[in-house]
Amino acid sequence: MAEGADLDDVWVLCRDVLENGAPLDLTDETRALLLRTAQQVAISEQDAEDALHELPTATTLLREIRQRIRDGSNRLGKAEDRVEELQEKGDLNGAQQIIRDVLAVEVVPFYREQAKLLLDELTGLSEVLATGRLNPDLHDRQQLAVLAQRIQQGHALELTDDLRALLRRTAPTAAISETETEEALKSPEGAEALMGMILSRFQKGERRFLRAMYRMTSLRDAGDLEGARQQMRDVLAVEVVPQYRRMAEEQLRGLDNPPPES
Repeated sequence: MAEGADLDDVWVLCRDVLENGAPLDLTDETRALLLRTAQQVAISEQDAEDALHELPTATTLLREIRQRIRDGSNRLGKAEDRVEELQEKGDLNGAQQIIRDVLAVEVVPFYREQAKLLLDELTGLSEVLATGRLNPDLHDRQQLAVLAQRIQQGHALELTDDLRALLRRTAPTAAISETETEEALKSPEGAEALMGMILSRFQKGERRFLRAMYRMTSLRDAGDLEGARQQMRDVLAVEVVPQYRRMAEEQLRGLDNPPPES
């Protein structure tokens, strides 16, 4: 939320009052916080002001604010996970419907805005899939994945200047050299193979890193720090994608420098 500080503050207030049983002290500062956050979760200013006349209704207002934030966050998070699954399967229509379902019920402006942005992105990717024309406002690798799906549907790859530029941008992120890239860009077949290599390296890198993270966390929690470190060393021994190498190195540094005990 743009009002991130308010959200943090009201969440602390919810914890203290609704979970820990602290009394709700309706100071001017607390009233102002509740009025602001009520409007941020689509509760009218009049309804919020009416609720703040008495302590029981003010507590109910606080509970409703918490519920709307919690519901909206959970709903959008689950939808995003489902959208990612459907995108990986190439089902952009299904992914769009998931977000339309969110918008049909969501009332919190922040979560509605996030859902609308995601729907716009999915709509743009659907246009890339239908036409083969790239959109400079969309993520490079997502567009590559859509173009790969378009090829699977039987469409020929058109090696345009825009596609050449996109592949020249994304190839280094998959540790593919300029020489390899330029050689591949001499033909549509080479460009298609280059696309596949970029996407494959990221897919394999992500799976490798997530599996290592799971094992690392389990070993760390069991007290086996050396075993946990080895998981990231194993990633670094084979990983070529810079993004996943950096992530593994960060995890390794965190294990080598654990936070001080509180």
